[in-house]
Amino acid sequence: MAEAVAEGVREVEGTEVILRKVPETIPEEILANSGAKESQKAFEQVKVCTLDDHKEADAIIFGIPVRFGNMVGQMRQFLDTTGGLWFKGAFTGKVGSVFASASNQHGGQEPTILSFHTNLLHFGMIIVGLPYAFEGQVGVEEVMGGSPYGAFTIAGPTGERMPSEVELEGARYQGRHVTVITAKLNI
Repeated sequence: MAEAVAEGVREVEGTEVILRKVPETIPEEILANSGAKESQKAFEQVKVCTLDDHKEADAIIFGIPVRFGNMVGQMRQFLDTTGGLWFKGAFTGKVGSVFASASNQHGGQEPTILSFHTNLLHFGMIIVGLPYAFEGQVGVEEVMGGSPYGAFTIAGPTGERMPSEVELEGARYQGRHVTVITAKLNI
């Protein structure tokens, strides 16, 4: 999903995409025993986000796994470190957007994205979602994720389901849409 969002951003001329991940907070042994270590292999080459990464960005599109209808603890802990930036108004006026992934169709994707929006509002960010102009949200031909709040996918209990082409196109649309809105605000 993150790569699809990045593809959508790159479609807008003159933009730069920087992918980052939040620091892992779970001990290695627990990750290995839970099977989570295997799912993290796709992100090995992605650098860990720093607070400086946020200062330089015109827009930030957050991708979050859903845990029990809420953002994962790693993201919560990272957001808790941004108080100094918040105090200085570093996020004010930047565009913020969120996409997500959960294990099942009713895993809490929408409330997770909506509760994440609260952070963006406290930061002073301008929230951009996935509008119904992306027609892929209204089909019923297949099980799929995505809503006006943001793109999302249903990964399956063990991460066995890859995002469908409709979900990936929703992520691309969201990335493109955020970038176009950001460009309009930065005229």
